Amino acid sequence: MAVSSISPNTPETDNYWAPVIRLALRFGGGVGVVCGLWMVGLQMTGSNGFGPKQIMAQLLVPLAALASEWLLRRQVHPLKPGLVRSLGVGVLTALLAALISVASLIGLAYGAGEQALARHRAEVLEIVRVQQRENSKVKLSAREAEQQIRNVQSLTVGDMTTGNFTQVLLLGLVLALPGGIFLRE
Repeated sequence: MAVSSISPNTPETDNYWAPVIRLALRFGGGVGVVCGLWMVGLQMTGSNGFGPKQIMAQLLVPLAALASEWLLRRQVHPLKPGLVRSLGVGVLTALLAALISVASLIGLAYGAGEQALARHRAEVLEIVRVQQRENSKVKLSAREAEQQIRNVQSLTVGDMTTGNFTQVLLLGLVLALPGGIFLRE
């Protein structure tokens, strides 16, 4: 019987990426579901499920990414996870959380209907108008101010999903990148 010369911490082995995928599914899926449930909970309690209060659940994404990197380090101990696996688990966690959050937003948008979307547009429009009045540092021309208002009035589910995905992913990467570098050894 031949003995393999491949160590258990090399990419050639089958179990090299298994803990990364398992942890990303566990943490990314979990925090993505929390984001989705938070939006649904907001909507069901009469708050705007599409509004700025989403950030309260989205702030858990960077913590979940960091936790997955830390747990990967603990699971492969006494070996080191390496930079690629450490960053990989954090990025995959944030990416999966963003995808689940977006899927939840799409489901909520179609479940809540056009009336909820119209209410969201009205709230965003009010925020934009207040910012235009109160922000003395940035002076917009009348044409630019009117364009901002038209953009808000034509806000679609696709626009909201793009913003949600970007926000969740970037929030996740805020701690995933430095955490992955720090926890690689």
